[in-house]
Amino acid sequence: MRIACLGGGPAGLYFAISMKLRDPAHEVTVIERNKGDDTFGWGVVLSDDALENLTENDPKSAEMIRENFAYWDDIAVIHNGVRTASGGHGFAGIGRKKLLLLLQERARELGVDLQFQTEAKSVSEYQEEYDLVVACDGLNSRVRQDLEQHFKPDIDMRQCKFIWLGTHQKFDDAFTFIFEKTEHGWVWVHAYQFDSDTATVIVECSQETWDAWGFEHMSKEESIATCERIFADHLGGHPLMSNANHLRGSAVWMNFPRVLCETWHHENVVLMGDAAATAHFSIGSGSRLAFDSAISLATYLHSEPTLEQAFRRYQDERRLDVLRLQSAARNSLEWFEEVERYLDMDPVQFNYSLLTRSQRISHENLRLRDPDWLRSAEAWFQTNAGAAPEPVRPPMFAPFTLRDMTLENRIVVSPMAQYKAVDGCPTDWHLIHYGERAKGGAGLVYTEMTCVSAEGRITPGCPGLYAPDHEAAWTRLVNFVHGETKAKICCQIGHSGRKGSTQLGWDEMDAPLPGDNWPLMSASAVPWSDRNQTPREMTRADMDAVRNAFVAAAEMAQRAGFDMIELHAAHGYLLSSFISPVSNHRQDEYGGSLENRMRYPLEVFKAVRAVWPETKPMSVRISANDWVGDDGVTPEEAVEIAKLFQQAGADIIDVSAGQTSTEARPVYGRMFQTPFSDRIRNDAGIATMAVGNIYEADHANSILMAGRADLICVGRPHLADPYWTLHEGAKIGDRHADWPLPYLAGRDQAWRLADRDAEAEIRA
Repeated sequence: MRIACLGGGPAGLYFAISMKLRDPAHEVTVIERNKGDDTFGWGVVLSDDALENLTENDPKSAEMIRENFAYWDDIAVIHNGVRTASGGHGFAGIGRKKLLLLLQERARELGVDLQFQTEAKSVSEYQEEYDLVVACDGLNSRVRQDLEQHFKPDIDMRQCKFIWLGTHQKFDDAFTFIFEKTEHGWVWVHAYQFDSDTATVIVECSQETWDAWGFEHMSKEESIATCERIFADHLGGHPLMSNANHLRGSAVWMNFPRVLCETWHHENVVLMGDAAATAHFSIGSGSRLAFDSAISLATYLHSEPTLEQAFRRYQDERRLDVLRLQSAARNSLEWFEEVERYLDMDPVQFNYSLLTRSQRISHENLRLRDPDWLRSAEAWFQTNAGAAPEPVRPPMFAPFTLRDMTLENRIVVSPMAQYKAVDGCPTDWHLIHYGERAKGGAGLVYTEMTCVSAEGRITPGCPGLYAPDHEAAWTRLVNFVHGETKAKICCQIGHSGRKGSTQLGWDEMDAPLPGDNWPLMSASAVPWSDRNQTPREMTRADMDAVRNAFVAAAEMAQRAGFDMIELHAAHGYLLSSFISPVSNHRQDEYGGSLENRMRYPLEVFKAVRAVWPETKPMSVRISANDWVGDDGVTPEEAVEIAKLFQQAGADIIDVSAGQTSTEARPVYGRMFQTPFSDRIRNDAGIATMAVGNIYEADHANSILMAGRADLICVGRPHLADPYWTLHEGAKIGDRHADWPLPYLAGRDQAWRLADRDAEAEIRA
């Protein structure tokens, strides 16, 4: 094949090498506009597994690169004058210029034609001249622009400003993050050594801080001098250096573009490296993406019968890996974009938050990397929670106090509908269901949404608190939980609104009953769907009646002995229908602005808080994102909603999302709703509960230790395993949980089996 690689960076050079290794007869030409030793970055970072892939593909070039690496094991964070370091991270750095020269040497050795200082022609000319055109021409790919209608790039220009510099100051013992508070806002550095004399220094800040400093109006030299002054205490008298000699003034500062193309190939042209997809520098994987893509494409070009089939295999394989990496990179860059949310944290928690920002490093992964540091962080968390300093336990087992209620641990059994009530009355099913989960070790057990009136039920199988027999049944259940376990129990009260009079969950969710439907009411006369009946818009008299029903239910919950009460203002039910503009179309003082939309939910909350004992906590469940864009509640607005409930007396916000509109388009994944809890907790300064696809102790401990929530709601896993808390504790080696006395023999066996599995994993 005659192959043109448009771009002489790591992607183009390594692809050329990979093709020649597989068939020396290929005629491969690399065309690069700059000189062979020109580069506009400083260092490149590669992880241990990236090096293994390079070694497997081409041992010789891998060894050449390895001989020029600067290795480090630690990550250090300097924050509020405190330096915190943790080890076991395993990175290697190499100068970008050195890397390019080594790859050029290897490419020439294999017979690749390298053409530097050559301006690329139009892609159509190369298409005619060559069998294959590989566009590896970087972030601002001209090929991608010329064939935009085919590649369909999605380019998301991110918020922070950064400048890529170098220094002769030594950072050879750790990848170092430095955060400095200046008179114009926070500025921070990503610094790492890449050879014996030089380190990369990426200076970053928010757009607001950049504007306040006036960097836009500074020359390149003035910008660099300003950065030197900001970080003078960390540079040891060494200057900062730029090699972007082609740029002037504010152009040396950049915003990172997140690039992902829908299609990576067209006719005989294929994209590679940053031209196809980018990964933010904060996870240091851009070169890794380029190398892995080069290996993959070269492999499929030799295993597939046609160019088209090779391209399809290449895109199918690499796209999934790229999306995974971009997901981690997005988490990381968004953490830095919102870093000022975390900068008032204790240095221990701030360091942990930074280390786990991408979600690729978890709690137990940190234990493998640096057990001593993690133990010290767990001890800090435990002491901060008011627990005894010994024994040191994972964060999920730290106590938590709200008003006069203290929980044994941070695990909550989420509200989960059972649809087993009879005429609103809980039955023996509920006694066994909730009793088992209270015995299972969770600190707090929630009831499913308990309805304040018969017409406020979601389904005929939903329980209530509006009749004497309801109160008696709940009292029996609460007494069992208190008498036989250390768990606390919370009653979640709510009204179904426009989502009422529907079938049982295992029949057809949210679908109207086949017959005998009861009338519905909501904030506005907007049906849940075309199939559901249209509710009447609530009158002031309706509001008074429903508010009074909430108050009566709360009084029953108090007499039944519940430790806590939660107001359900999420998921499209009645109170949620007032909060969300998707369902609230009112033209009076209860519609329109957020202040108006919150008026009635706050009225109900305050009425309930007034009759609920001062010593007992009260929470609110909200939907922090309607998942319908700016037309609904957004995560930013959710912070204001939480603040309003906090001002009214809420002790904690139960942060859920969605289920408010059939038009919602949620983005699922592990812990997918936790970012909403994080934002509310750290922007509004109120305790939160995280919920949503949290199913491992590792998830719970990572969220808690990073300060993203105060309590962890675990739902579906508790349906499958009532003893989830005890079993997860056993898996991670915690041996201090209280098991029910009749179950001690089972506990001992669970511990032995967990220890055996852990030993087997270590041996493997």
